[in-house]
Amino acid sequence: MNLKKPLNALLAAVLGTGLLMSGAANAQKYPDKPITLVVPFAAGGPTDTIARLIAVPMGKSLGQTVVVENVAGAGGTIASAKVAKSKPDGYTIYIHHMGMATAQALYDKLPYDPMKDFEYIGQVADVPMVLLGRKNLPPNNFKELEAYIKTNKDKVTMANAGPGAVSQLCGLIFQSRLGVRVTTIPYKGTGPALTDLLGGQVDILCDQTTQTIQYIKENRVKVYGVTTPKRLSAIPNVPTLDEQGLKGFDVKVWHGVYAPLGTPKPVLDKINAALKKALADPEVKARLDTSNIDIVPVAKQNGESLKTHLDAEINRWGPIIRKANIPD
Repeated sequence: MNLKKPLNALLAAVLGTGLLMSGAANAQKYPDKPITLVVPFAAGGPTDTIARLIAVPMGKSLGQTVVVENVAGAGGTIASAKVAKSKPDGYTIYIHHMGMATAQALYDKLPYDPMKDFEYIGQVADVPMVLLGRKNLPPNNFKELEAYIKTNKDKVTMANAGPGAVSQLCGLIFQSRLGVRVTTIPYKGTGPALTDLLGGQVDILCDQTTQTIQYIKENRVKVYGVTTPKRLSAIPNVPTLDEQGLKGFDVKVWHGVYAPLGTPKPVLDKINAALKKALADPEVKARLDTSNIDIVPVAKQNGESLKTHLDAEINRWGPIIRKANIPD
């Protein structure tokens, strides 16, 4: 009688049970040291702002400090690769915006796979955008802007924050929907792009509300529409692009929280519970609302929803980026 196969199967079962018990025990103790929340951009931007707002209440829920670590560079790919290779024990988690979905189309040799190298914890928040024009641009509303661009498309300049930036992607969709191409001017970030718009050096720009609302209220720029389906409470009189004729126009900077592939489910569940509690915190909600950042509904604050959304966004943006031939 050959006992080798049964014995091997028995050993595998025993080892597997031991690993499961060990993992369960570790999950029960989790966390017993500080947790690092990696942000793929420099401090001060919208993603960093969201991370720092949720880090404190998440830490309180988990009973450990959540430390924000900024790992900037290459449009977020450096941080993404670092997290993908981190130990899957729950002590390294990651917040990233829609760049998680656009990276595959932007970079030829991506050192990670957004759909295969991460665990998904939950969606967090969306940052709307607005279509702006310089103060002395002739059109006073969207219909006038549309006619102006079609007549002067060779002269109109549209700023963006550089290849692959959300401001560029928003601009690409905008031009595609109008059926025209204008002269695009890339900058190293939306900060200098907005500065030149304010100075009248460029004509139009898609930018996030976190840094544009004050200029709109101060009447230092012209605003032609909101890029999301709903009007914004901070500027309720500004119509959406959708209601002005660009049906289905919906561009926003969405954010999600991830962990390295292989992080135990009980640990992910604890992190998710802390995330949901943080997003329900009245102070967090008030601060995000002040920054014109929209917390996603509770139904989206889970891993399955984030994974589904990421997959849909990869399929949405990939063809747009490849058709535009955006350089990496």
